[in-house]
Amino acid sequence: MELLFAVLGGLILGAVAHVVLPWRSSRGSLLGPAVGGIVAAVLWEALTWAGWQYDATWIWVVALVGAGVVALVAEWVLGKRRTAADAAYYERVKASGA
Repeated sequence: MELLFAVLGGLILGAVAHVVLPWRSSRGSLLGPAVGGIVAAVLWEALTWAGWQYDATWIWVVALVGAGVVALVAEWVLGKRRTAADAAYYERVKASGA
């Protein structure tokens, strides 16, 4: 049951990452929630296999902060990369006269 709550927290943090960062129109709206949920699930399982207790504070902090940070980084990198790729494509098409 705790894994469900951790994944839900990762989904919410990923959705917040999508909203607060620029370039919303250049990336998918489910990218942040998907990355946040997956990272929260993987971190939660890794930490439980490492022996961390479900009711301890640090497992929640690490899983949720890790999910939020990875979602922010993924959204930032992909947003900047997509913008740069779109600009390069536009210049290439403009130069070819199309």
